[in-house]
Amino acid sequence: MSATTTTEAAATVDFTAIRYAQVWEDADILLAALDIQPTDTVVSIASAGDNALALLGAGAARVVALDLNPAQLACLELRVAAYRTLTHTELLVLIGSRSSRARCHPQHGLKPGLRTLGVRALAHSENSPADRLELYLRCRPSLSPKVAAFWDARTAIVAQGIGSGGKFENYFRLFRTRLLPLVHHRRTIARLLEGGPVPERTRFYAERWNTWRWRLLFRFFFSRFMMGRLGRDPAFFKYVEGSVANRILARVEHALTALDPAENPYLHWILTGTHGTALPWALREENFLRIRDRLDRLEWHQQTIETFLARERVTRPGAWIDKLNLSDIFEYMSEANTAELLTRLTDACRPGARFAYWNMLAPRSRPESLASRLQPRNDLAASLFAQDKAFFYSAFVVEERR
Repeated sequence: MSATTTTEAAATVDFTAIRYAQVWEDADILLAALDIQPTDTVVSIASAGDNALALLGAGAARVVALDLNPAQLACLELRVAAYRTLTHTELLVLIGSRSSRARCHPQHGLKPGLRTLGVRALAHSENSPADRLELYLRCRPSLSPKVAAFWDARTAIVAQGIGSGGKFENYFRLFRTRLLPLVHHRRTIARLLEGGPVPERTRFYAERWNTWRWRLLFRFFFSRFMMGRLGRDPAFFKYVEGSVANRILARVEHALTALDPAENPYLHWILTGTHGTALPWALREENFLRIRDRLDRLEWHQQTIETFLARERVTRPGAWIDKLNLSDIFEYMSEANTAELLTRLTDACRPGARFAYWNMLAPRSRPESLASRLQPRNDLAASLFAQDKAFFYSAFVVEERR
């Protein structure tokens, strides 16, 4: 999910704050769909940067990350600095995937760098992991002045983990801390996250998890009204019809039974506030050096896709894109605008290029006007969607340039 859209959404949505402090789209199925090759040029929605970095780590020759929201690009830039500067373990601490290694108590005082950030009150709180601020200070020299100033003003987010600071993550924090305790005990949550064989998971869900109270509070908290006000933005539901909560609830059941909760980093974060025993692709240890070693192949721009395509056309008049990660940008667009953007993208893509994107609630896919140029890969998309650990979406779309 991201803020990169056409001017249709840009005219109605505030793109200045962090909306998504991490990417809530499963990079495992994205990489399987796009089948990245060493010569590929990939255009990706930036969001918080996790999946752009995953595409880089998968071996693409060039990854271009785009977003309208400067706050989202600040998330990406800090991640890039962290991959350059920190160890893998330190990266996980900075993100918030793992708990901090130490806490700064009043008697410990403040390191000079923390004083310059003006975080005395923050660091004097027993609940403030000062080591995350120190990790940030090590990354800070690699940031542009504008992005350094952005994060200097958000040390409270840094202290809690930079993956926790978006509107969407705050929405889940409310769910985790205010509603979930009314439904399930911590022991029940811990048992769910242990996973187990499918029959065992299915029985646990039916007998212990799927209570009337769970269904009632879920439908309330994940309603169109609550998601629009607290989680996303009312404008993002412009093209959505029907019950939002019922659709998501059905996907949650799939994630808790057909898929193994023990291996789901998105579920772990929602229920516990960390990634637990599971990690998204870009944060796994085996992928850390792959990403670090290729950071010079990544670029990011604060632009709409349309603006970027127009700019590139000046120097690249022909087809040049091999793969596209479009997140769920069509969710916020009319069918007419979706068709127009897909046409422009198809014009810029080489034969064999692949498109991957998600539908959350508004159904979007290749229009009939592009039937001769863009081939749906429905079997591939369906098999990958069945494995999707980020369970908010109603469909995963894969299309290929003829």
